[in-house]
Amino acid sequence: MSLHSHNFVENYSGLVGFGADRKTDENTIIYYLQKFSDDQLMSIITRRMTDTELEETFELINRILKNHLTESEYHNLFLKDDHDH
Repeated sequence: MSLHSHNFVENYSGLVGFGADRKTDENTIIYYLQKFSDDQLMSIITRRMTDTELEETFELINRILKNHLTESEYHNLFLKDDHDH
């Protein structure tokens, strides 16, 4: 069984757009990130990104993870290592 899932993008049929309301904004971010993280797309985009873009993306993701997850959530939800702290 796979540790990662991207089911939201496969099943979502709502509005994809930003600025309408909070729930639509949240759904749009989920939709975009799941589409963006597609293996085929990422293999092309990451090769074309500048070093600065790679670093900025890495730093943004890390900042969001640090700001919104506990250490235990980080290990369980992001790393998928079921390591309790």
